[in-house]
Amino acid sequence: MTLSIIIPAYNEETTLNELVQKLKKIKLRGNLSKEIVVVNDGSTDNTHKILEKIKGITVVTHSKNKGKGAAVIAGLKKAKGGIYLIQDADLEYYPSDIPKIIKPILEGKADIVYGSRNLRKRTSYSSLLYYAGGLFIEAITNLILGTKITDSITGYKAFTRKVYKKISPIRSRGFEIEAEITAKAVKAGFTILEVPINYKARTHSQGKNIRWHHGLIILRAVWKYSRKTG
Repeated sequence: MTLSIIIPAYNEETTLNELVQKLKKIKLRGNLSKEIVVVNDGSTDNTHKILEKIKGITVVTHSKNKGKGAAVIAGLKKAKGGIYLIQDADLEYYPSDIPKIIKPILEGKADIVYGSRNLRKRTSYSSLLYYAGGLFIEAITNLILGTKITDSITGYKAFTRKVYKKISPIRSRGFEIEAEITAKAVKAGFTILEVPINYKARTHSQGKNIRWHHGLIILRAVWKYSRKTG
């Protein structure tokens, strides 16, 4: 079986090479192999030049920026694995946590696993406002879906091909893809298992792209896809 690691990347020249090298060093259990699929989402910096020098990866290129959701969708369509894992390119998340995230899937205990930043006692967030906003999003999301998820907007999501087929087609083009995946998975009857992960937030000045209004877009998507068929 193959683990497909999908990396949406937009102007990540400072972190992308380091991230890929860390991913390559990860040791997976048993006969599980891995493929790394990087989607260069219309980057205007040197991301494309860096990708040209990295061997052993699959690259998908967008001529213009289409959004995180569109990049993830492109990566999923290109991937060949039986397990998919979404990996942000900014090094806020620790690749060393990947074996722990996919372990329940390999053991047949879950079809979809989220790496939760909120299950750890100490988690680094870029600001108190960002942290509070995240808690608000989770509270409303759980109210709508009838769940007890602690981190539905995490950048670490792993799921089987079975889940992917059930929630397809994925339509979100921006950050709201996090909500669409969650809402559709829950609606399809999958229980989302969470495991604690490490997390080190970067600031907006360091390139963090999400803003407060994205929270409203995410909540609207939760409501929409919790009721919509297809």
